[in-house]
Amino acid sequence: MTMTNSTHADVAKFMAEQLKEKKYLYQEDIVWEIQNLFGEQFVYENENGNLAIDKTVLRHFRTLTPDAIWEGGERMWRARERYDAPNKRGQD
Repeated sequence: MTMTNSTHADVAKFMAEQLKEKKYLYQEDIVWEIQNLFGEQFVYENENGNLAIDKTVLRHFRTLTPDAIWEGGERMWRARERYDAPNKRGQD
């Protein structure tokens, strides 16, 4: 069942809450949760044929989580740790 009338900001807030609760957020898991909870309008199939999070959702998510770190090798976001460089953000 999907939540109707949700916005990109609502989805980003959900992601931020999940990150705060779990301390990490795997892209592969959260993209399916977004599709199931909020609908297909917030995800898309990327050039590799994988399900990806809408870029507008990600922009809102970055605004809500300035201290989140993207770990590209693990394909996940995580909370910033003391050992992270101050400017480390990564690409998402």
